[in-house]
Amino acid sequence: MSRTMAATCLALSLFTVTFAVNLQAPLYSAYVAESGHAATAVAIAFSAYVAGLMPTLCLLGGLSDRIGRRTPLAAALVLGAVATALLVFAPTWGSLIVARLLLGIGTGLATTAGTAYMTEIMGADQTRRAALAVTSATSLGFGGGALATGVSLTLQGATFFPVSFAALFVAAPLLALLMLGSPRLDDPKPVSLLRLPVFPEGSWAFGVALALAWSSTGMTIAVVPLQLAAHGLAGWTGPVIFLAIFVGFLCQPIAKRMTNETALAVGLALIPLGFTILLVGAWMQSIALVLLGTGLSSASSYGFTYLAGLSEFALRAPDNRARATAGLFVYAYAGFSLPVIGSGVLADAFGLIEAMAAFLVLLLATSAIVAARRYGRAATQYARSS
Repeated sequence: MSRTMAATCLALSLFTVTFAVNLQAPLYSAYVAESGHAATAVAIAFSAYVAGLMPTLCLLGGLSDRIGRRTPLAAALVLGAVATALLVFAPTWGSLIVARLLLGIGTGLATTAGTAYMTEIMGADQTRRAALAVTSATSLGFGGGALATGVSLTLQGATFFPVSFAALFVAAPLLALLMLGSPRLDDPKPVSLLRLPVFPEGSWAFGVALALAWSSTGMTIAVVPLQLAAHGLAGWTGPVIFLAIFVGFLCQPIAKRMTNETALAVGLALIPLGFTILLVGAWMQSIALVLLGTGLSSASSYGFTYLAGLSEFALRAPDNRARATAGLFVYAYAGFSLPVIGSGVLADAFGLIEAMAAFLVLLLATSAIVAARRYGRAATQYARSS
């Protein structure tokens, strides 16, 4: 298999793994209907995803350094298919929790091994290009799954086995076989199977910024659909979730032309702006404002901040790219999950809008602190010199 074909198979595999992650999102309300506490139930399902992902990132982020890149990627594809099959045969809240746990493990395996493998395929001098390939594939996957199921449900009607699920069942095993047949370009090392993530020196701002960005995306995916459903707009769930990620994909070529520092600054500005507009839209029941706010948040979450963070972590740890990627995603998924869990509890106690408003206050305060610490000193030095 040529390097071009290997890179293509890898990109398709990363797309498929992340496609499975949000594939079931438009059916959340149906899965959790039996629970009686919809917002908390969805939050618990999110926590299950992170319960699978975080230990994988923290303990197995360097697994592919020991056993090679191909096996973890193939395993991630199989886990995505198994998790989705579970929801077909047992479409319940309990099954959703188990499925999200498996999806978390798969995502942790794929993102760490995939980032390192893409760099090895393209060459160490193409680190930013490899990061763009990974962010593009995963962005399309995270957004495409929800949209595909939303479209399937629109065409098929209410069902727990939409066509989007069937497409995954065909693609995942085929790609798993192709990944196992891809060329081995890494040099497996006799290291421990359990290896902690790496947090490169000077990278904290990129990690925290991505945590903030993905926290807004997590709220969009988990909490906003409940608000839409409450006002008879459930049919917009798939498009909103797709937009929450796809706009970021469109912004990646722009971010690529910037330095990582500039892309980080743009991302930090867009995060609170986007969620503020989204909250106003949810409060006013304006789907136009919800879509606009979602798009602005996405530009940061899967565009400027995502590409800058992945590129910066890989550049700062050239000998530990898999573990450095794990470190970045520890930041990202802490942001993706913890605010959603807290907001879910607040939403059942006080209301969805109130929970979203509380999250916005936290988002504004933390974004301001990161921006002040990262750019305040530079601005002061510039003012003194001029």
